[in-house]
Amino acid sequence: MVSLPSRRSLFAAALSLAGRRRLPCHHAPAAAQTSSGAGGQAETEGPSGSTAMLRHLLLKLRATGPVTVAEYMREALTNPGQGYYTRGGGIGESGDFVTSPEISQIFGELIGIWYISEWIAMGKPKVFQLVELGPGRGTLTDDILRVFNQLTSLLSKCDVSIHLVEVSPKLSETQALTLTGGKVQSNPEDKSAYMQGVSKTGIPVFWYRDIQDVPPGHSFYLAHEFFDALPIHKFQRTEKGWREVLVDIDPEVPDQLRFVLSPSSTPATENFIQPEERRDHVEVCPEAGVIIQRLACRIEKDGGAALVADYGHDGTKTDTFRGFRNHKLHDVLRAPGTADLTADVDFSYLRKMTQGRTATLGPIKQREFLKNMGIDLRLQVLLQNSRDTETREQLLHSYDMLMNPKKMGDCFNFFALLPHHRFLHPDKKHKPESKSPVSPVAGFGELLLK
Repeated sequence: MVSLPSRRSLFAAALSLAGRRRLPCHHAPAAAQTSSGAGGQAETEGPSGSTAMLRHLLLKLRATGPVTVAEYMREALTNPGQGYYTRGGGIGESGDFVTSPEISQIFGELIGIWYISEWIAMGKPKVFQLVELGPGRGTLTDDILRVFNQLTSLLSKCDVSIHLVEVSPKLSETQALTLTGGKVQSNPEDKSAYMQGVSKTGIPVFWYRDIQDVPPGHSFYLAHEFFDALPIHKFQRTEKGWREVLVDIDPEVPDQLRFVLSPSSTPATENFIQPEERRDHVEVCPEAGVIIQRLACRIEKDGGAALVADYGHDGTKTDTFRGFRNHKLHDVLRAPGTADLTADVDFSYLRKMTQGRTATLGPIKQREFLKNMGIDLRLQVLLQNSRDTETREQLLHSYDMLMNPKKMGDCFNFFALLPHHRFLHPDKKHKPESKSPVSPVAGFGELLLK
């Protein structure tokens, strides 16, 4: 384990050296923005919000009766034919929502530094698998790879590889273009991956449909705006006890959907509501619980760490299910398949589902994490290297988007899983009285950069 000063030197060097990716995005006023929908291929919506996905759901509901909110989300987002993400998702200024990596290169650079910092703190293992869940357009991984490229000498003796878990064929094509220039091989000899290539900086990249397909080994996991799109179950406390919120056809408007309460307790109600629950409305994402368990098991067995960045709360919020279309809030039951559906991540639930296999840090606000990671220093370096007023204004605008409490600064949180031994001083076994400080975890505590 390296001493803190050497990690400070790493931070300062990386923040100073990494080149510019491109101009940050402009952000037009909402009224001026137009959307081409999911990946530019959104289906035309009729007057009543009729879409192929809605017609599919109406047939299903007439045959089976009401479905859970989780089933509705799963269909609307990942249905093989008409799912929002399956068809590409509307990421970016011309789509339905924009993410932090699309706003500023600094975001991805600082996350890249976080992984390098933890890799050093864990003794520089010879294998470094970066695994991103739901990598969007590949922008975040691309920015991280640029940091890795700047620190090639540090990683020269390490076997670095990128592993992307992506279910959308359209998005995987976009990721391949971003990361490899489109030079990929489908159905490679490694049968667990459905596609592979080599990044522009010479690092192997693999694509998988499920995290269980990613090979074991010392891995660093990344989930940015991933858990918020996983299907949730919704529950309402009533005089008769807990009831699950379901989606059904509106009998007064036969081509529209509505929420109803289950007439009696459902299996999900019995399994997911905790006896000590005090809220009157609860959202639970069992799929997130399963994934976080898998991450915790892998980290416990093979080492590494996981970093989660997302909308969220620590077990306090109630009704957070919402839709986004053309950068505006959208009725979640209208025109399914044409809008992004999301719900805040319950970090207290994720913490509980690790079952103590790993240590957890956070959640802390995005602005705190980025400040601790040195965003102010990185901004100053980019401003000093910018020669025109427009670029400087864009840098300042993107910084404000990421850090302003009323924008993304307080909306997003960072949460980490780390092996328990990460917090044990190497001398502790032999010298229990040793009081030497354990190397702090970057981002979750203030590092003084000199």
